Amino acid sequence: MTKYILVYVTVSSAEEAEKIATALVDLRLVACANIVPNIRSIFWWKKAIETEQEMLVMFKSRASLFPPIVQAVKSLHSYEVPEIIAMPIVLGSEEYLAWISSETHTFSA
Repeated sequence: MTKYILVYVTVSSAEEAEKIATALVDLRLVACANIVPNIRSIFWWKKAIETEQEMLVMFKSRASLFPPIVQAVKSLHSYEVPEIIAMPIVLGSEEYLAWISSETHTFSA
């Protein structure tokens, strides 16, 4: 199992992106959040194709912290079913990965 993850969360607005990003960094569930504005999402929702302007928040964290990340995002998010997906960070510089470790909680949820 990978030790580090990149978590993707789409949100409806800049305000929501800031709120969730700030909360997760403050809780030390993630070391960093990058907010990517102006993405266009096309998806199935309740038996219809929907198109929305959204923002993407990318979080860097430890894999062991994924469960509390999901819980925190769900508690702050406006969507009924928010996108919260994680991908393994397969490789990274030793210094950057050590920084992720030093800036996040070490407990496993």
